[in-house]
Amino acid sequence: MATFSVDRSTGLPADEAWRRLTGWERHSAVIPLTEVTVTARAEEGVGTAFNARTRFLGVAFDDPMEVVAWQPPRHGAPGRCRVEKRGRWVLGWNEIEVRPEGTGSRAVWREDLRLRWQPRWCDPVVGFVSRRLFGRAVDRLLATP
Repeated sequence: MATFSVDRSTGLPADEAWRRLTGWERHSAVIPLTEVTVTARAEEGVGTAFNARTRFLGVAFDDPMEVVAWQPPRHGAPGRCRVEKRGRWVLGWNEIEVRPEGTGSRAVWREDLRLRWQPRWCDPVVGFVSRRLFGRAVDRLLATP
């Protein structure tokens, strides 16, 4: 299991940072070789399902996910979202937390990523690469209206 986190400060208000990070289809533009499609949308977030389909060198795999916790930031309180990975090959979870900080906000993306076929000795490499990949994705999501 590769567990990592990405922590960013932004000048955006917490509700806007939340909107940008939890706009699931927006992730297609920032995660290389991957298209994200919402497959079921729930009004309050919990139960929303989406799939990240990654294609590389003629091979493709799906990473289906479901929102299991959803509490947007409100009235100065932090927001938190938890997504469970439901796939055959990609397992684990991610959490997005956005909390007000000064005139902006702080966003923390935590992820536990497990590839079914991956030997445990690869975890540090997968964690390092994933932290960089998702760090860039979070930066781009926060920078793009």
